[in-house]
Amino acid sequence: MEDRLQPRFIESLQRNNDQIREDRARTIGEDSELIYRRRVEDIELRIKKLEREQEGLIDISPLDRNSLTFADFNSETFVQKDMELSLTIRNLNIQLEVSRKRFEYLFGKTF
Repeated sequence: MEDRLQPRFIESLQRNNDQIREDRARTIGEDSELIYRRRVEDIELRIKKLEREQEGLIDISPLDRNSLTFADFNSETFVQKDMELSLTIRNLNIQLEVSRKRFEYLFGKTF
């Protein structure tokens, strides 16, 4: 009966090499998976925000509901910003696809 009530410290000292390696591997794997998942989710969030920003560029509604005057619109600025956002979103989508595939390969889980 006394053997079953050994304190955690004593149990830890008595662990064999395989048990220690397994515990360390599990800890490293869990931490890495969590960080990797968060980074992929950060890319997804950034893409969504940039897509919303890009959609906002084409909002040229009147200044107020009674006005026929549109907000100041600079075509050159619009084109430049829209192109920049398009390229950034494209690059992030590529990064997202590669990161998801790598996550699945490393952790054996689909994203």
